[in-house]
Amino acid sequence: MSNEEMIIKVLAEEGNMRKAAERLFLSQPALSQRLQSIEKEWGQQLFIRSQKGLTPTPAGELVIQYAKEAVVRREEIFEQLHTLSEKVHGTLKIACASIIGQNWLPKVLKDFITLYPEAKVQLITGWSSEIVRALYDGEAHIGIVRGQTDWKGPKIHLFKDTLYLVDKEISSLEEVMKTERPFIQFKSDSTYYEEIQQWWQKHFASNPKRQITVDQIETCKQMAVNGIGYAILPSITLTGAEDVHTVPLTNSEQELELTRDTWLIGYESSFQLRQVEAFVDIVKKHATLLS
Repeated sequence: MSNEEMIIKVLAEEGNMRKAAERLFLSQPALSQRLQSIEKEWGQQLFIRSQKGLTPTPAGELVIQYAKEAVVRREEIFEQLHTLSEKVHGTLKIACASIIGQNWLPKVLKDFITLYPEAKVQLITGWSSEIVRALYDGEAHIGIVRGQTDWKGPKIHLFKDTLYLVDKEISSLEEVMKTERPFIQFKSDSTYYEEIQQWWQKHFASNPKRQITVDQIETCKQMAVNGIGYAILPSITLTGAEDVHTVPLTNSEQELELTRDTWLIGYESSFQLRQVEAFVDIVKKHATLLS
């Protein structure tokens, strides 16, 4: 039987009695009766019922916030209890930069779930700034971020990959300012964009003649691979099977390849969880293969 805090949380999330009842494995009449009992206990109406669904009252908003915090706290207690056991189980909550989530993390997770079938995995992907926010908000145990990070808690450097100019026709950086081909960019967090802009300004006196901006790195890659224009992509996204020229971006001052770092970050308390410890061990092994 679902506890009261979970009932309130699900009702607030769904805003609909039928959908909430399905999630809670209750009949609608039973859920309605439970809600009436909960409201009677609080001495306040928590939701306004209408044909459009459920709308929280001001009192309901306060109780909903309490319920969400109580559910999170309950999960934390269960996870701490799991650490007392030698088995690796419980839920592993990961927040991961989208590029890594698409191109590298699946192999890591495959090994993790194979070795620890009793563990559950929850994955959030997004920009690195969103990953840090997920950690702050308690939505994830650990995060995998790209670029420079000022995270004050524990952080583990995983690997660095080179940035390449990728194109079907351009085979050297000297050709970039002469071409009429468009520069294809993908939306990303500010640090990635700034690194590319700084590199461009050091090497070229003017902006690209033509530009195309897309919303996903995979879209950017496919457009470049199919000859629409050139793109700047990290090596983690390239398998080597693409029929394109790959020109490494270099620092003109030191002639070093321009690279981008990947970090594993989290709070000390999270790294003590057995499912996190097990995951970190596997991550380190896979990261070593890229060194």
